[in-house]
Amino acid sequence: MGPEIEIIWKLLSSVGVGALIGTERGWHGRKEDEGDRVAGIRTFSLVGLLGGIWAAVTPYTGEWILGLVFLGLSALIVVSYIYEIRVHESDDIGITTEVALLLTFALGAWASFGHQLEAIGCAVAVTAILSLKPLLHTWLRKVETEVIYAGIKLLVISAIILPVLPNKGFGPWGTLNPYWIWLMVVLISALSFLGYLLVRYFGENQGTTLTAIIGGLASSTAVTISLAEFARQKQHNAVRYLIAGVLVASSVMFVRVFTEVAIINPQLLYPVWIPLAVMLVLTSGCVLWLWIASNKEPEPNSPELELGNPLKLPTALKFGALLAVILVMATALQNWFGDQGIYLLALLSGLMDVDAITLSLSKMAYNEISSFVATMGIVIAVISNTLFKGGLFLFLAGFKKAKQLIWMMLLIAVGGILSSLFFIG
Repeated sequence: MGPEIEIIWKLLSSVGVGALIGTERGWHGRKEDEGDRVAGIRTFSLVGLLGGIWAAVTPYTGEWILGLVFLGLSALIVVSYIYEIRVHESDDIGITTEVALLLTFALGAWASFGHQLEAIGCAVAVTAILSLKPLLHTWLRKVETEVIYAGIKLLVISAIILPVLPNKGFGPWGTLNPYWIWLMVVLISALSFLGYLLVRYFGENQGTTLTAIIGGLASSTAVTISLAEFARQKQHNAVRYLIAGVLVASSVMFVRVFTEVAIINPQLLYPVWIPLAVMLVLTSGCVLWLWIASNKEPEPNSPELELGNPLKLPTALKFGALLAVILVMATALQNWFGDQGIYLLALLSGLMDVDAITLSLSKMAYNEISSFVATMGIVIAVISNTLFKGGLFLFLAGFKKAKQLIWMMLLIAVGGILSSLFFIG
């Protein structure tokens, strides 16, 4: 590319950045009179070009000139803002457009410095953020103060405490690493909080299936309890949808376990993904069969899920304590009883929590246990938790309404075990 073509491409990118952001700003103010808008597509395009030109001449004038032009533009925008507020007596005191103008200048200069794709990508992100104003404000109005404070507390504690925690083993067999344990607490809390937010702000009146998918991110056990209690009030055909909801929530658990393994020990993914995929396929087949067998009955409205805020400090500390206990017990049972001890712990731990045993075995697979043992332990924990949810549904909804779920979960469990033994053993 010749120097002339290159400079044209850079300046066109600078103009494109401004035009892209200006299109959104112009559309946003399309109902205003021509002279009342602070800036539209023309102004933004010119500001982007302004940044591009001054960035292009810095080899001859020095980089200081770019900062001086930026300050001059800032002063011009401030004067325009004050004029808009005082002279026109406008009630709009937001500075979004003004900030977008300054950002457009910076992106235009960045594009002229040779980072065209990066600048255009940022312009796309800016345009998306500007266009999402109604949706973002709706979200903020729905967020309770308790949720915000809980999130801030955990983030502050994590940001302050995590860096200073010792990253070495303590306690029996040196299994307790404070840094790693708290890092896992933050990880699981973040995953659970994502599901919690989705349920609170997107899961209302979305139907059983979508609620099960969203709720499964936070707690598949909570979904099972809610659907089981709802099942006691429904007819037989409607119960099939609720059973399908439990299976869907369980399938989300498979994906969640896969994600945790991928983060903690990617080397374990090859043996782990096979049984998880087999169980996911079997679960999907059962859900499909239930939908077909429902004879096109209308899907019932989803029950309200009772989920606790996972970012509360006591909840995080409880999970950290559970993870520490499982780490010590896994090492102890492995030393005392060999691999059978790991399998027993996985079976029992799966009744309470799959995350803690998954994280523990993924970590131990680096140098304490074999990949086969870790994989079988994780699969056993997943199966244990799956069957536990089936038993929970049976206890709350009764045998007549739960019998289909029980044999389906047994099928899924057998598939997980056989695939582990055949492909990994």
